[in-house]
Amino acid sequence: MPKKKSTIHIVNMNAHDKTIMWGQCVRVQRVRQRMLAKDLCQRISISASTLRRLEGGDPGVAAVAYLSALDVLGLLDRAAPDLDPGLYQGDLMARVRTAVDDDDDF
Repeated sequence: MPKKKSTIHIVNMNAHDKTIMWGQCVRVQRVRQRMLAKDLCQRISISASTLRRLEGGDPGVAAVAYLSALDVLGLLDRAAPDLDPGLYQGDLMARVRTAVDDDDDF
């Protein structure tokens, strides 16, 4: 049974707009670079139907498929620039609460 397509009602509009933009970019650049759809599919290991959904901006397509297609086309650094390391590096234990010795429960 085919996977259900995500509806716009349950997808953040900013994320949906980004997938549409990425999909259009993949389509335009694939055509400009004269790359056949089947060649791109083979290079990123997806089916032709998934590529059609990706180029249409379907938010149900895995993010790694979008990023892989952009990478193969040489656009990954422009479409999804690296994040500031401060956003994903740091002390994860800083927010962990320490155990409190509270024997007054019952």
